[in-house]
Amino acid sequence: ASNILLMQHINSALRAHMLFRKDDHYIIDGDEVVIVDEFTGRTMPGRRWSEGLHQAIEAKEGVSIKKENQTLASITFQNYFRLYEKLSGMTGTADTEAVEFQDIYGLETVVVPPNKLSERHDKADQIYLTLEEKLEAIANDVESCQESGQPVLVGTSSIENSEAISALLGDKNITHEVLNAKQHEREAIIIANAGGIGAVTIATNMAGRGTDIVLGGKLVDDATDQQKQDWQVEHNKVISAGGLHIVGTERNESRRVDNQLRGRSGRQGDVGSTRFYLSLEDNLMRIFASDKMAAMMKKLGMEKGEAIEHKMVNRAIENAQRKVEGMNYDARKNLLEYDDVANDQRKVIYSLRDALMSTNDVQERFISIRKSVIGDLFSGYISAGQAEEDWDVEGLHNALKADYKAEFPLQQWLDEGVDVDELESRIVEGLSAICDYKEQMTGVESMRGFEKAVMLQTLDHYWKEHLAAMDYLRQSVNLRGYAQKNPTQEYKRESFAMFTELLDTIDIEIVKSLSSVTINEGTRATDVEQQDNAGAIAQHEDGADVPTEEIEKPTTVKKKGEKVGRNDPCPCGSGKKYKNCHG
Repeated sequence: ASNILLMQHINSALRAHMLFRKDDHYIIDGDEVVIVDEFTGRTMPGRRWSEGLHQAIEAKEGVSIKKENQTLASITFQNYFRLYEKLSGMTGTADTEAVEFQDIYGLETVVVPPNKLSERHDKADQIYLTLEEKLEAIANDVESCQESGQPVLVGTSSIENSEAISALLGDKNITHEVLNAKQHEREAIIIANAGGIGAVTIATNMAGRGTDIVLGGKLVDDATDQQKQDWQVEHNKVISAGGLHIVGTERNESRRVDNQLRGRSGRQGDVGSTRFYLSLEDNLMRIFASDKMAAMMKKLGMEKGEAIEHKMVNRAIENAQRKVEGMNYDARKNLLEYDDVANDQRKVIYSLRDALMSTNDVQERFISIRKSVIGDLFSGYISAGQAEEDWDVEGLHNALKADYKAEFPLQQWLDEGVDVDELESRIVEGLSAICDYKEQMTGVESMRGFEKAVMLQTLDHYWKEHLAAMDYLRQSVNLRGYAQKNPTQEYKRESFAMFTELLDTIDIEIVKSLSSVTINEGTRATDVEQQDNAGAIAQHEDGADVPTEEIEKPTTVKKKGEKVGRNDPCPCGSGKKYKNCHG
């Protein structure tokens, strides 16, 4: 067990060194590791990986190691969107995900025809044997477009790739701009000029979605008539050159991302063209199409620098993308099944928290919780359905003394003939008297505020721990598939048991805190520690120093002579135990 934490550190270190790459998954900004969104290409300041992974990457890059974040609340996008009463949306690439929209949200996807028919020419993909040949072909294509005055947008999958292509174009003296997460401050300027004559822009997915590249360059808002005329001349030149040309440096795992990149060209009826360049060393090709494609290329006797270009190849690539999309959809759907369980629990906890936040007087709730907690505690030691020999009176006495700082003469009360229900009532009344005494010491308003603060603090603390435990359960429950068990059902069963235990724990800790803490005017909810209830412990014993104004002291009848034990023979000579005779 002592090596579990060490194993987690080793796993995080291996992932940091082997799976996560600088300028691909993250960048270094000053003294910080900043995550890069793989879909948008934008940085995500403030976001950190969990389970020590971010710290491992910080150690790998030699920057200062920050404290690990702990999850306080979590929700999937799907369940977040479901919180809205009405859902709708508009995007140019929803058609490929129509099945998922229907299954997850119950939304039908409707294809709206364009305002103006697109005149964009989507050329067939070109596939090369090696990455080097592909990059050379890209550079030649960009160079020829620039010479003819046609603007080019080169789409890349990562910051690293964008900088590699930038270096290649730089060697050929091709003037260009680079737009990635490192130059996000200049994004507006770069995009404004990306449609100019002969402009070359290398970009990650930052420019692949929601970006409007105006042919001829963007016209300023308060442009003069002369500026408008000059822009129209530039605009016409770009159109005559063929409009914006899109160069895709590799196929993404999702057709939707590729379609978004294509959609930068040929907007609102403009002319334009697109082409994707691939090599057998690309990630998607290496996983799905490398062996068959390489064998086919060798049979055709292809030489270095030659490319294969055929509709059959495009279909094969799209089939590979469909496979990846299906895998990703299954992963999202599986995650949603797990989050649906957490979502039900989340609703319960948040409703409890909202109820606490909406009022300043939680005394009735606390009294109800206290009665329930003490009832459960009491039944664990003493029960009317058990024989008296099986009662653990001493255990109950010790539990009340240790956890609630309340010491009651339980054995004495039982010797006096108090029944089980009355005994439980006396314990509840004694704890109530302790809290009433504290209220008298601090004032009603302060006590109500303290009760609310302790309840909220306890709820938040244990909910936070529960979320971490649920994460660990979700990560490990798949192993139960080896035992022919359904991981999802196992997760639901165990998480329900954990949540039931959480609710019980929250109630118990609230009662413990408010019963055992010594409160004065300077005490805050964050200072809660178990302390002796000096002057407030209802001991109910002769000679006990208890404030009579707060605790009504029960009358104790003292018997003359030596005390007779409950299990001793009765002095009357009947032969029965004292408790079954005159006890």
